[in-house]
Amino acid sequence: MSEQREATTTATGGRAMTGRVVSNKMQKTVAVAIERMVRHPVFGKYVRRTTRLLAHDEASACREGDLVSIVECRPISRRKSWRVAEILQRAESE
Repeated sequence: MSEQREATTTATGGRAMTGRVVSNKMQKTVAVAIERMVRHPVFGKYVRRTTRLLAHDEASACREGDLVSIVECRPISRRKSWRVAEILQRAESE
């Protein structure tokens, strides 16, 4: 998958990741799914694992299906410690 990218550090020292928006039903918050491939310990086959992170979207500009870049920030709420840095690719609208 082209969305597969390792966590990189930014100029502020926080991590940055790329993922797909899977939910934008909250106010100023989006759920971002980050996929990674991990090797099975016994069989050696690579298995796809998904991590869902909540990210702060101040302008509420993200739509479901968008490819976004998120960076780590201070805790905004109990589960939200990431913010949307930029929208890399818009989802195709019907």
